[in-house]
Amino acid sequence: MAAMTARRTGRPDLTPAGSLEEARLQQVLGYQLAQANIVTDAIFRIEVGQPLALRPVEYTALTLIAENPGGSLARLARALSVTPPNITALVDRLEERGLVQRSASAQDRRAQVLGVTRKGAELARKATDRILAAEREALALSAGEQAILAELLHKVACARERVARPANDAAR
Repeated sequence: MAAMTARRTGRPDLTPAGSLEEARLQQVLGYQLAQANIVTDAIFRIEVGQPLALRPVEYTALTLIAENPGGSLARLARALSVTPPNITALVDRLEERGLVQRSASAQDRRAQVLGVTRKGAELARKATDRILAAEREALALSAGEQAILAELLHKVACARERVARPANDAAR
């Protein structure tokens, strides 16, 4: 990371934009994630948001439903860390666009399961392909670096249960 910053600014301790001293912020994961998020948000907006009319949460939900057919609204809400009313509204929007469908569960007819339509599966695939291609081009990471970064970020994301649980327990 420091080498990449050094190539852009000439100094490894300066921000990617604005040439401000980062000093100890370089070691703060939250800061580095926020800086990286600026780039990935722009890539998403250019490649998917505007041309395919999808918001990031809609893309994520659509892709999770496509990769986990037969899942429930509750599981999707947990995965996205959103409330049941918000996940219902999100799935309603995707359903209105003809991207997902709800059906009665074979195990419990009172429960609904989620699936993507052909149109939804195609849109999820197209959006993912566009994102991956744009990230490869914009980020100048080798395939190995990108795989390591994705694995490390996934490891950070998996800490959500350990970090969120104490705060949730304290609120009870």
